[in-house]
Amino acid sequence: MRIALGIEYDGTDFHGWQRLSHGPSVQATVEAALSKVADEAVEVTCAGRTDAGVHASCQVVHFDTNAERSPRGWALGASSNLPASVAVLWAKPVGDNFHARFSALARRYRYTILNRPVRAALAARHVAWERVPLAAQAMHAAAQALVGENDFSAFRTIACQARTPMRCVHEISVRREDDRVIVEIQANAFLHHMVRNIVGSLLPVGRGEEKPEWIAQLLAGRDRAVAGPTAVAQGLVFLHPLYPAEHGLPAEVSFAEGRT
Repeated sequence: MRIALGIEYDGTDFHGWQRLSHGPSVQATVEAALSKVADEAVEVTCAGRTDAGVHASCQVVHFDTNAERSPRGWALGASSNLPASVAVLWAKPVGDNFHARFSALARRYRYTILNRPVRAALAARHVAWERVPLAAQAMHAAAQALVGENDFSAFRTIACQARTPMRCVHEISVRREDDRVIVEIQANAFLHHMVRNIVGSLLPVGRGEEKPEWIAQLLAGRDRAVAGPTAVAQGLVFLHPLYPAEHGLPAEVSFAEGRT
């Protein structure tokens, strides 16, 4: 039987999603909890790996098991064996043709910047901080150059192992909500550090150090060395992947008619 899960986590205290031989990972933590519920070893596959310090509001995973448990049993049983920073939101039996990574048609991220003179205290684990006032409208205008299928080499870390730098950005927006500037981006897939590198290049535009056209120039130049620095991890949240509706997953992770 194949089961899909939606998982929420605070990535602050983890060395990223992927299981490691050293240090805590979200994957190993989730697998340990599920193995207790299943009374057998469980290995999970995720929709998209997240880096150290990056969070997720609905990471999707799948795993195969011989154990028979109700969806409620999987969700509550796993959550009861997880630390406070990780929770299983839902569980759903799926067909053998479902794959958390390869069935996903899109993935969506949000990056939040606290934009005020004083650093965060309560939200310090979940926002980046920029004391210089940011022009969100200029950042939004600049970001539209990234929409469509493009070579994102300028926003790709040197350690990226993807076979190609080509990715298709479906949409990207930058908006201000009180003292926060929020960047949201949806694409078919992402390169390593792609979102954080895009944000790191939008910040100089927001501060007025670069013109909005600079982002288009970076994209065309394909040179990571001249783009902005990688933005800090704590501001980034993997919102969710999106799957064909035929898999019967919850609405937040399913493509609906007219949804992009």
